[in-house]
Amino acid sequence: MTVRRLALAAAAAATCALLASPAAAINSYNARPSDRAEVGTLIVQFWSDARGGWRVDWVCSGAMLDADTFLTAAHCVTDWGSKPPRFFVSLDADVEPALEPIRDDEDGLTDAEAAAVVAELTSAAGRAGVRAVEGVEHHDPGYPGPATDPHDIAVVELPAGPVAARWDFEPAELPTANELTALGSRVLDSRPWTVAGYGTQEATRDPDRAHLAGGERLEATVDFNALSAAWVRLAMNESRGLGGACYGDSGGPNYVDLGGGREVLAAITITGDVPCYATNVAYRTDTANARAFLGTHVALS
Repeated sequence: MTVRRLALAAAAAATCALLASPAAAINSYNARPSDRAEVGTLIVQFWSDARGGWRVDWVCSGAMLDADTFLTAAHCVTDWGSKPPRFFVSLDADVEPALEPIRDDEDGLTDAEAAAVVAELTSAAGRAGVRAVEGVEHHDPGYPGPATDPHDIAVVELPAGPVAARWDFEPAELPTANELTALGSRVLDSRPWTVAGYGTQEATRDPDRAHLAGGERLEATVDFNALSAAWVRLAMNESRGLGGACYGDSGGPNYVDLGGGREVLAAITITGDVPCYATNVAYRTDTANARAFLGTHVALS
């Protein structure tokens, strides 16, 4: 779930409906800092009617598929209000220092203030040391589809020059066509799984589902649960030594280690249980529908 929609869910108590579209962050339990340099966060400049001005904040997670293509979820790049949003990607390990000060401002940013924040973020030095690159979103035209396959997948196309100048990374590898199906549940259950993202860290079991601020790249071990036509369900129970995704990890990668030095980005985080304790539900990247979209933006094997 995006951070924006988490706030709306708390206000409206419409948690079940919202969880059908956005997803989660890496839980505070059994999590660790991630050195996966290809994993990044999506920063959005969007108009806030409630604040009467612009906001600039990190909202989702994702991963680089090649030198200039950032994979995320469709619900992360759509439905941003009455004025056109702007999208930025950062591969820095912690973006919170740059964005936390303006998040706490109860007033929205003016045009000039928002432009100044963006100018700082996209400069060579970055805002508070945090760098970002502006890109153009493309989401699956089939989104939102049915629950069986919502087509909840998108990319942000970035200019390769600034990305290469700011970060050194190896792009994530995608699975081949229907590879997860071919491997089968027994094999997938025997392999190590990892989820990564920048989302909020669940803090307590209170009714308000209090969360700590995210914005830092973390990862956690998850465990295979089930495979369906469009989804991978992954267990993240603390008592089993697992971690998992929570609010703000939407679009973030879920990797499976297939052995022989091959680890593939098998799915992207979309949703899960409301308190972020049990299940991460991730959209497969090896299906015909996912590959039909991805194939228009990256080379597929």
